[in-house]
Amino acid sequence: MESYYAVLEAIAGAPGDGVLAIIIDVEGSAYQKEGTCMWIDADGKTIGLLSGGCLEEAVITHALDRLARRQAADVFFDLRSEDDFSWGQGAGCNGLVRIWLEPVTSDTRHDWLALKRCLDRGEHVLMIRSIVHPSERPFFQSETGEQFGGYRRTLRPEWREWLQGTPFYQGQSGLYEADEEMFYIQHFWPKPRLVIFGAGPDAPPLVSAAKAAGFSVTVSDWRPAFCHPSHVPDADALVIGFPHETVPRLHLNERDFVIIMTHQFERDRELVSLLADMPLAYLGVLGPRRRTDRLFPSGSTPPFVRSPVGLSIGARGPYEIAVSITAELISVLRGRSTERVS
Repeated sequence: MESYYAVLEAIAGAPGDGVLAIIIDVEGSAYQKEGTCMWIDADGKTIGLLSGGCLEEAVITHALDRLARRQAADVFFDLRSEDDFSWGQGAGCNGLVRIWLEPVTSDTRHDWLALKRCLDRGEHVLMIRSIVHPSERPFFQSETGEQFGGYRRTLRPEWREWLQGTPFYQGQSGLYEADEEMFYIQHFWPKPRLVIFGAGPDAPPLVSAAKAAGFSVTVSDWRPAFCHPSHVPDADALVIGFPHETVPRLHLNERDFVIIMTHQFERDRELVSLLADMPLAYLGVLGPRRRTDRLFPSGSTPPFVRSPVGLSIGARGPYEIAVSITAELISVLRGRSTERVS
């Protein structure tokens, strides 16, 4: 799960000021990578992790100092030493981590709340932050063109290209230099949506696993007793109806992940006929490949359909299968190869 979802929720619910800590550069290896966020409130309480626990105490100390000064700044942590003489932890992670500390006060809070609203609407947002001008607020722009933040200089043309031309969830966050000025860029992506058709007994473990991994999960089924919060309590949305009724209402698009698992052959065949031509990010069908082949008029499963759904890890039972499916969803989301074993 992307750390900024929980951090933005914390900012929205915070009664007072705090500090947003962001990893902006990593040299070598580290527990977390660029773009990872943590929230530190005025009392030193935190949401999120920047490491496996070896950095947090020191980050809090620096963050509270920056909050008192009302001034953003970066701080470096050298994790390469394995003794206790670097900055007191001896983590030995072989990395140099640079963290940006951004005070969030009454003057800047609305920027982060605007970012949250964009993500809640399903919009990709690009943030640009000057590292050499810490008193200058970041620049934000959503994919729909909304701009906010405190950047008042001329916008660089490549920023628009990064916003409009970056494939879903593939943008890299990190430092870049332009005209002898160092900037930090970060892509903020809305939660990817997973739509599960079928709310049988094996649906709740998958809903829970996918939601824990950062997906917004919608469950659709024609049976009200199954498509109900008492049965799938972790679902973000429930859509009751037969496939020909629910598919149009879901407004599926190229960012959506879809899994068919009704366990009823004719229902699955109806869903395949409705979904096969849609430009989805992922379409998976539960069950053996020979069964899935029979769902298609050609008698053969198209190569873009994942069947059997999930990574081949020898999973048995609903919970292990849920893990294998969630792992495949993450792999596709991150643009990794998911070669199958015949």
